[in-house]
Amino acid sequence: MATRTQSRSSNRSSKTSRRQPRNEDGEFTSRRGNRGGGDNRSAFSWGENAGPLIGAAVAGAALGFAANFGRKFLTQAVSGAAGDWDEVLSAEHDMAEAIFDKMLATDSSQTFKRSMLLMQLTHALDKHAHEEETIVYPALREANEAVSADELNAEHGYIKTFLYELGQMDGDDPAWLEKVREFRDLVVRHARMEENEVFPRFKEAMTEEQNAKITALVNKDGFWMA
Repeated sequence: MATRTQSRSSNRSSKTSRRQPRNEDGEFTSRRGNRGGGDNRSAFSWGENAGPLIGAAVAGAALGFAANFGRKFLTQAVSGAAGDWDEVLSAEHDMAEAIFDKMLATDSSQTFKRSMLLMQLTHALDKHAHEEETIVYPALREANEAVSADELNAEHGYIKTFLYELGQMDGDDPAWLEKVREFRDLVVRHARMEENEVFPRFKEAMTEEQNAKITALVNKDGFWMA
């Protein structure tokens, strides 16, 4: 019996020594590491490669931020290169009319293209309206042009209504092109009133400093709205 007991004990010891690794001093160590110290890491720890990963994420965010600013700069640069505030707004009128013309050149099979062009038009008109409603029209009211400012501002409401109605229509709706034509006519009449009547009269009464100030404000607002 003593021999069998010693044999079992020896076998257990042998199995234990095979299962458990030893350290440099010959002591048994846990395969899972020392819970009181050592190199155990939580499942939520960053790990050795965290630095490069975080750096890459930050760099990616910075690139996206820079790209957005670059897009804004290029978008407004197209308008701003026109010159004074009234020329900037006139250039934006021309860009909107060009989008209308592209819309009118589509047919009912080009629903995706119509949708994309409507998105472009909406963005262009929203940006343009914000520049006028927050800078130019208030300045017109200060210059005793409140009647003209209110009339032009009211037409912006109808422009927004057209955008809403087109957004509710299917791209292959037989009435889509006719709606676009009506919309274009309204925008062109509105633009010509500004370009040929209201803005020239307003600009003529300005000093150079006032003109420069309005131009700077329009370009700044256009940049953030781009």
